[in-house]
Amino acid sequence: MASRTAPLLKYHKGALLHGRTSVNLIWYGKFTPSQRAIVSDFFTSLSPSSPTQSQPSVAAWWKTTEKYYHLANSKNPSLSLYLNKQLLHERYWLGKSLTQKQLVELASKAEQTNAINVVLTASDVAVDGFCRNRCGTHGASAKGKFTYIWVGNAETQCPGYCAWPFHQPVYGPKWPPLIAPNNDVGLDGMVINLSGLLAGTATNPFGNGFYQGSAKAPLEAATACPGVFAKGAYPGYAGDLPVDSATRASYNANGVNGRKYLLPAIYDPSTSKCSTLV
Repeated sequence: MASRTAPLLKYHKGALLHGRTSVNLIWYGKFTPSQRAIVSDFFTSLSPSSPTQSQPSVAAWWKTTEKYYHLANSKNPSLSLYLNKQLLHERYWLGKSLTQKQLVELASKAEQTNAINVVLTASDVAVDGFCRNRCGTHGASAKGKFTYIWVGNAETQCPGYCAWPFHQPVYGPKWPPLIAPNNDVGLDGMVINLSGLLAGTATNPFGNGFYQGSAKAPLEAATACPGVFAKGAYPGYAGDLPVDSATRASYNANGVNGRKYLLPAIYDPSTSKCSTLV
């Protein structure tokens, strides 16, 4: 189903990520095993060949990105992601205040060929711009050998900015916060930001793919649909979401191992609307 129109994203003729691509997770700071499982299960859920998922599924959400490949007349009309390595940096070897350069340094510690290296920073780690003008970012190494994503855990620093709708927003209408599907405001908020950045990484990996506006601050596949998670969404309201009968948590996608997630709408270039699963 679709809700709410969004601006057209222009194709700037650059390469899209394609083929079999590894995802490496770099955990910086302290995360519990159960927290790490929330994210690793999300990536496992992206593949249509992953264990059976109830509908609506994470894999169905991700399938919308394939439409960009058809629009670009790509000779490689799909991106196959698989979870590869996980690196743990629990001793804060770069300190607890990181620059953008240090994020790229952390990302470079994993494989650099056909890879998306994901840096996840713990709730007690400060990052330049975090909570002020960004909740995460994506980019590519200087020579374009690998792409990277960074997302921070905002639970203690700015949940109203980077973990909405699981916390009351800093600005705008004060709707009651939703219950997080994995009972972890910080990690469930990270999944929202991470999934949106993943869609941007696939469709605009090197800054010359699909986007609107300035290349330095582009609207991309997910950021073109801010705050939309289900039909009926409007500013301050995430949409008419299903609620789990047992936990009362709100979600819009099912994953492996019985997981539930809340994932952002992706702009559908074939309909010029924000595509949602519910």
